[in-house]
Amino acid sequence: MYLKKALWSEGITPETGSPEPEAEPPSTAVGELVNSLTEQRVYREVTLALRSGLRDARAEFSFLRVRGLRTLLKFLRSVAETDSTINFFSQTQSIPELQVLYNVTVVPVLFQHSLKESDDDIVANLDHIFGVEPMKISSPSTDAEVSLALRVLEGCCLLHTESTLLAHQYKAIQVLMNILSTRGVLEQGACLDALISIMLDSSANQMDFEACNGIEEVAELIRDKQVDENLRLKCGEFLLLLIGHVNGRGRPPLASIQEDIRRLLGEKSASLIWAASQFGSTLDPEQRLTALHIQARRVLESLDLY
Repeated sequence: MYLKKALWSEGITPETGSPEPEAEPPSTAVGELVNSLTEQRVYREVTLALRSGLRDARAEFSFLRVRGLRTLLKFLRSVAETDSTINFFSQTQSIPELQVLYNVTVVPVLFQHSLKESDDDIVANLDHIFGVEPMKISSPSTDAEVSLALRVLEGCCLLHTESTLLAHQYKAIQVLMNILSTRGVLEQGACLDALISIMLDSSANQMDFEACNGIEEVAELIRDKQVDENLRLKCGEFLLLLIGHVNGRGRPPLASIQEDIRRLLGEKSASLIWAASQFGSTLDPEQRLTALHIQARRVLESLDLY
């Protein structure tokens, strides 16, 4: 969703860095009208992009769902560029009237289609054979589809915090932990990123993570030297982010996470993770990402020494 400047706004809205300081600004009434029309236009573009992507994301065939998920992911990246589009997106996901009117809530679609358990498609009876209505069967989710769905879920939860509540209603932690333990490297890496996003400031999801023994699952992956190294590094980053988020918390959920990591990974690695999780709160996002990669590598090296 990349908006071009409306033709009717030329000569009304001032150009950025205009070399004509003597140009008179538009009247207040005209300016308000232009802003109102621009907001309506952006809102139409947001809802149109959502409806277009979700239409394919609900399809019976995986290749169509993949196309829809790519559209949604591109849309979310565009939305993240400005506060106004983030606000519009949040409204479409949280205001009940808009949800009913446009049917553009993203998280339920992800769990009803791309992230749906394969066991859900088991045929319970054969009544459809003797009826006139054909049974509706959806093609199973491919690795690429699951990975894209997890990236879309991550983006939704980061841009709209209430999406974490919707994810909890669909037992997101249980679904993601199953993906982490059964799927391939592509999906597992996306799964770890999605887990962090849905647990941020969500006690319900954090409690589910504890109940599913999530730390044990991640520790098992990072300890296994047969696992892909990039995935082990991703596990290190996950632990660093999780420890940094809950550091200093003396109450549940995740109150005992440091003790759990010490028990599972050893004193040396646990101390390194705790110290490294305090990295660069004053750094800019790019520097923080670089520091995260470096510290995850050090955590991995500390494990491989023993």
